[in-house]
Amino acid sequence: MPNHDRQLPLVADLYGELQLAEPTQKKTLLSHIPGLMLVGVVSLAALWLSEHYGPPAILMGLLLGLALSFVNSDKRLSTGLDFSSQTLLRIGIVLIGMRISFAEIGSLGIIPFLALIAIMTIVIFTGILAARLFKLDPLFGLLAGGATAICGASAALALWSIIGTKRIDQSRFTIVLLGTTIASAFAMTFYPAIAGFLNLSDKQAGFLIGASIHDVAQAIGGGFSYSSEAGEVATVVKLSRVTLLAPVLIIVSMVLQKMAVKDTDPSSRKIGLRQGMPWFIIGFIMLVALNSMVSLPSSLVSIGNQLASTLLLFAVVAAAIKSNLAGLMSHGWHCFAPVIMTTAVAFLLSMLAIQLL
Repeated sequence: MPNHDRQLPLVADLYGELQLAEPTQKKTLLSHIPGLMLVGVVSLAALWLSEHYGPPAILMGLLLGLALSFVNSDKRLSTGLDFSSQTLLRIGIVLIGMRISFAEIGSLGIIPFLALIAIMTIVIFTGILAARLFKLDPLFGLLAGGATAICGASAALALWSIIGTKRIDQSRFTIVLLGTTIASAFAMTFYPAIAGFLNLSDKQAGFLIGASIHDVAQAIGGGFSYSSEAGEVATVVKLSRVTLLAPVLIIVSMVLQKMAVKDTDPSSRKIGLRQGMPWFIIGFIMLVALNSMVSLPSSLVSIGNQLASTLLLFAVVAAAIKSNLAGLMSHGWHCFAPVIMTTAVAFLLSMLAIQLL
């Protein structure tokens, strides 16, 4: 499958990702610096804009990165951009595990937790169905549905690292990233107001906001804007969704591995769990388990959370800079349909689920 987003030869890794660096380009510590410096400066600008004007830093980083996408033809930036969008992303995903413990998930209760799993499952399949309805790649629908169902930009980045640009190109990934971040900002603004208009209890409002807003920061912020109790419930619900990122990634990874084996060697279908689990998923699960068994120092958790947010911002900025803006614009509005449909379905199903609370 040809990739029209790049002039440079591309190097594929185990998960089908394509990199900007040329096969013969030697990757040294110094070769990472130009790309990393660019990503760092853009990320600082995004944080400044977020702090002074209010929009999410992820959204600002995405827009600034897209505005600078013309610089990706400079080969000196390739190694640093690849490192930021792949290695730093995976380290950030591992560190997200410091935010979660199994005790927090257990406090949600069995019925709300099962309702949450049902909502997430239906949303993911809605993304795939929407992609088929609009004659798009089902994997693109999976990416949109997974990002909406789990944790927005973080899930989109994690799923894309499994699916890879060999299957979903940079421009279509950027569409999902842009759609989910805008939808999260919209939801954080209006969902608490809708909950207030419907006179929902704190627990109901917290579940609605935590179960239907995509990004973690926006879900938690939306919950606390309603009330302190709603914010606490929204936090638990949202972090429960984040925890389910690991099993979703494992399932997607195993399915794609089996698809690859089927395409290349029909007689060899057996794939072990080890081949289907990238190292960053294992690291994520281990950190969740550690945080569940041991009370980590609050200062360490705070540093880990801040570092995770920073690394994910770096990954978003790098992915945006690597995008082909002309290719992005050529896809048309219908490419946003899976994100729009999954967002609407997540909200409606969450509204139905709060009747159980």
